[in-house]
Amino acid sequence: MDADHPSKGVLFPRLITNDLYDPARKPGPITEAACWAHGRRKLFVLADIAKAPLAIEAVRRIDAIFAIERDLNGLPAAERVAARRVRVAPLVASLEGWMRAERGRLSRHADVAKAMDYMLKRWTAFTRFLEDGRICLTNNAAERELRAVALGRRAWLFAGSDRGGERAASMYSLIATAKLNGIDPHAWLADVLARIADHPASRLHELLPWHWSSRSQDRSLAA
Repeated sequence: MDADHPSKGVLFPRLITNDLYDPARKPGPITEAACWAHGRRKLFVLADIAKAPLAIEAVRRIDAIFAIERDLNGLPAAERVAARRVRVAPLVASLEGWMRAERGRLSRHADVAKAMDYMLKRWTAFTRFLEDGRICLTNNAAERELRAVALGRRAWLFAGSDRGGERAASMYSLIATAKLNGIDPHAWLADVLARIADHPASRLHELLPWHWSSRSQDRSLAA
């Protein structure tokens, strides 16, 4: 994640997940932020199907956090993290205390214990959203974007070579980045490809999606 442009490119080829968080990773490690939808899902299944009282209570507490987050969606990062500290952090702390107390009374083989452990063992990652307003409570948006890749993978199964796969990953990253910056990927690529041959190499950053949007508007006004 980039501090100035949180919506920059997101896909990287040939990386092992654990390597992303390695302190020795170059140019730097990626900060892990766990998805609350995944944590909730394990408990929801037990609450919905097994009617487990502890799972029902856990889901109720988590849903209260989701309800507040819906009110905060769309706020600037600084405002969102400030509101989280006041409204969400106490609920998260209460959930952790309750969950650890109840978990201590359960057998490690209990399904509810396993569902709780999924969150408790990753609690630092689950609570990282309280420290950074750019971090969402879930990664649902990212998974929705990847759905198109999953739906088309049979047609795109073979890239021809490792280099072809890396190029495909780069194209996915460029297209996703354009979408995240609110511009039409086709329009951006068409314009950039038409101009890049004559564009100074030292100023390639001007063609990146988050710069191109404002520059294209300036060109339209000038025309």
